[in-house]
Amino acid sequence: MSSPDETNSAAGPKRRIRPLGLVIAVLASVALLCCGGTSAFFLGGLGGDADQSSALGPGCGTGGPIDLSRKLPRIAQLGEEQMRNAAIIISVGQKMNVPPRGWVIAIGTALQESVLTNLPNLGSRNDHDSLGLFQQRPRQGWGTAEQIMDPQYSSRKFYEKLLTISGWLTMPLTDAAQAVQSSAFPDAYAKHEPLATEIVNLLANGAARAVGALNALRCVLPGEIAASGWTVPVRGHIVSGWRTPERPRHNGVDIAAPKRTVIHAAAGGVVITARCNAVALSGAPWGCDRDGSPFVLGCGWYVDILHAGNVTTRYCHMIQRPFVIVGQRVAAGQPIGLSGTSGHSSGPHVHFEVHLNGDTSWGGAINPVPFMQQAGAPLGEPQP
Repeated sequence: MSSPDETNSAAGPKRRIRPLGLVIAVLASVALLCCGGTSAFFLGGLGGDADQSSALGPGCGTGGPIDLSRKLPRIAQLGEEQMRNAAIIISVGQKMNVPPRGWVIAIGTALQESVLTNLPNLGSRNDHDSLGLFQQRPRQGWGTAEQIMDPQYSSRKFYEKLLTISGWLTMPLTDAAQAVQSSAFPDAYAKHEPLATEIVNLLANGAARAVGALNALRCVLPGEIAASGWTVPVRGHIVSGWRTPERPRHNGVDIAAPKRTVIHAAAGGVVITARCNAVALSGAPWGCDRDGSPFVLGCGWYVDILHAGNVTTRYCHMIQRPFVIVGQRVAAGQPIGLSGTSGHSSGPHVHFEVHLNGDTSWGGAINPVPFMQQAGAPLGEPQP
C-alpha cells in the first residue's frame, strides 16, 4: 500500500474553518461494544449521578424506552428541564416508531429554536406567535397555543411533518430540519448535530449509533446511514493504520478496495476540495489518470468534505476525477468517486482521514478508527 507521509503534499496549505467551540459528541459517547468495538471516550462534562449514567449501559444503539419519571443524566451545558425536554422528544419518537436518526434531527432543531426550553410567547419578535420547543406558530397550522406548549404534542407534530419529507433519513440534519421548519436561517441547525447526537446516545442507550430504518444490531455497511448521520466510506480490511511506529506521519488509515469500488461520503456536508495533487519526487508533474507509486507524492485524486461540528473527512487515491466538485453539498452515503491507486500508493485502496476544528493539516488529524466506531459506522470488515 502507500508509503509514509502520503498526505504531506496532499492537503496543500493549511485550511482553517472558523471554530464552533463544540465538543465532537461522538467522542464523548459511552463505550461501544457492538460491531467488534470496545473503545470508549470520556471527555467529562457529564453531570447527574454516576450510577444513573452507567445504568444506561453501553448498548448497540437499541434505544430502549425512556423512563421519564426518574432523574435523568446530565450534560454540563444543559439543565434538568432541558434534558427532560430532550427525553420527551425521544420518547415521542420511540412511540411513533421514528428511527433514531429522527430523534437526533428533532433535538438538533429544538436546540436551535429554543435551546430545549419550552418558550412562551416572547412578544418582541416579528414571529412573536412562535411557541414551545420548536417555535411552532398557531397561524401556520401547528395547533393552538395551548397545544404547542405541550412538549409531547409539539414533538409529535414535528415528527409528523418530518416523516412526509422524501429522503429525510439520508439528508444532512440542517436540510431535514429546514424542510420541516422553513427557517429564515436554514444553515443554523448544522452546528447542533454533535450535541444532539451526544444527547441521544446518553438518554437512549447509544441509539445515535443505530442504523436508521435498518437492523440496529448489525454493523452499518456502505450507503447505510447510522442515526448519528455517519456511514462507512468503503468496506474492506484496514491494511495500514494511523500514525504507526513505522509510519508516524500517516494521517489516516488505508482500506483495501479493488479498483473502481464506489467511495461514499461518510456524512453529509460540503465539498471543500476535489483535485489531483500527484507529483514526482523530482517535482515534475505526474498526473492522476494513471497509477501512482511509492515514488510519487500526494493523494492523487482526492476529496475533502466539511461536516457539522467542523469535522473534515478526506478520501485519497481515486482512479479518476471525483464525482463531486468544490462547493457541492453531499448527503451521507452519496457516491463521491471510485477507488484506485493514484498518487503516493503501491496498490488499490482508499486512504481515509478525519480532521477536527476545520484543520486539514497534520495537526488537525485524529485516528479515524475510534471516531467512526463511536459514530456507529466502524471501519474495516463487518462481523459475520
